[in-house]
Amino acid sequence: MLNTHEKNNWIESLDLSNASVDFITQLIQERKVSCEELVHHYFDTIEKQQSLNAFISTDKASAIQQAQYWDKYLLSGKPCPALMGILIAVKDNIHVAGFPNSAGTPALAQFRPQTSAPVIQKLIDHGAIIVGKANMHELAFGVTGYNTAMHIEGVVGIRNAVNPLHIAGGSSSGSAVAVAAGMVPIAMGTDTGASIRLPSALNGCVGFRPTVGRYSQDGITPISHTRDTAGPIAHTVSDVILIDELITQEPRKKALPPHQIRLGINSYFWNNLDEDVHEQAHIALELLKDAGVEIIPVDMPNLEQLNQAVSFPVAIYEGKYDLIQYLKDHQVNLTIEAVVDQISSPDVQAIFKLNILPELTLDPTGQIVPVLPLYEKAINEARPQLIELYQNTFKAHNLHALLFPTSPIVAPLANEQVYLIETFQTLMRNTDPGSNIGIPGLSLPIGKGAKSKLPVGFEIDGLAHQDSELLAIGITLEEIFKGLNK
Repeated sequence: MLNTHEKNNWIESLDLSNASVDFITQLIQERKVSCEELVHHYFDTIEKQQSLNAFISTDKASAIQQAQYWDKYLLSGKPCPALMGILIAVKDNIHVAGFPNSAGTPALAQFRPQTSAPVIQKLIDHGAIIVGKANMHELAFGVTGYNTAMHIEGVVGIRNAVNPLHIAGGSSSGSAVAVAAGMVPIAMGTDTGASIRLPSALNGCVGFRPTVGRYSQDGITPISHTRDTAGPIAHTVSDVILIDELITQEPRKKALPPHQIRLGINSYFWNNLDEDVHEQAHIALELLKDAGVEIIPVDMPNLEQLNQAVSFPVAIYEGKYDLIQYLKDHQVNLTIEAVVDQISSPDVQAIFKLNILPELTLDPTGQIVPVLPLYEKAINEARPQLIELYQNTFKAHNLHALLFPTSPIVAPLANEQVYLIETFQTLMRNTDPGSNIGIPGLSLPIGKGAKSKLPVGFEIDGLAHQDSELLAIGITLEEIFKGLNK
């Protein structure tokens, strides 16, 4: 028998930093490692990397207790649940019983929901151990993760797992960093306009935004019921598929061979890329072509104008009323004004005080106008037209998905510049259109930029409710990109 020190060394030698669920569960089932030993290993990794600000709260004692339960369960000889002993981080706007749910903002720091969100309860029921609540852009209103409220002393913002001088992206910043830095194999985040796919791309992991409505939104601090969805972040597409299967009970589809896959590319998503993203994206594109994937240039007239007509009006109008409803439904004894008064991050404070509370936005000419008429126009006209544009494009070219760089730039430096509206617009430019019509998107890592040495991501977007098909394509693309991610 190995002593504790030898056992710890043996676990370290395994290099679990990017281990898949299959690999970890096999180790557990073959009794090569116990669930409790895994908890100690991952918490050691979390504690060594506190300066990344990946977590708002953790509970090691509870994780050990759950691990001990599953270790005893394994001895009983019963069949093992799919996530037995798998440690998961959960974004701090998704309810988990036993943890506060701050949504990254001071006013909600003491709010403790009594029950877990259905999307998390399903994972717990399959053996998952929740290690803690991942840090995030304050109230999820941003894409940088530069949260001035929740951080260790002296290091502001959630930091990039590959280079801590850079941002993590957001708003599911801590979820992506926890996976990319080897603190957990799986994390759950939420995505309104970029928030799972962008931090996944900027940190080098796989991020999936399902069709809106595929996963329950109960027990999740909202921005917009039209655009919000929870989703998983992992090291591999097969792990994302497993999480999706457990949540939806929908069986996985078989991976398509490359020569049967047709991907559309539209110039909107490919213009003004930074040098590293441009170079890496075109290397990945050539790999796809060489493998036999059909790449089809497609025209999408008025894409940018339709997207702009939907994006901000929906987030601003629903951002107020969905949050008011959430505070009421969960008996949080606070008004929306009281929450806003305590917002710490200047960018989030500005959007709430200038736009959301007074229900004002800028029209296309730059005038400040009431948001309601623009919201109604977005829901009744622009959004249906944007949906139709996507459907027509897919039908006309017999596409499986649109393909584009997830972010036009690699992760910017972590400093005050991240508050600039231009940074926000650039980072979410490519992920926003799909979000506005509620379609599924999958971001895959395609290696690191030659100059920056920072991760670059490729996204595929499918039509609504084509999630299983999109994930099946993701398996094939991941295999093609394997050489880029070594």
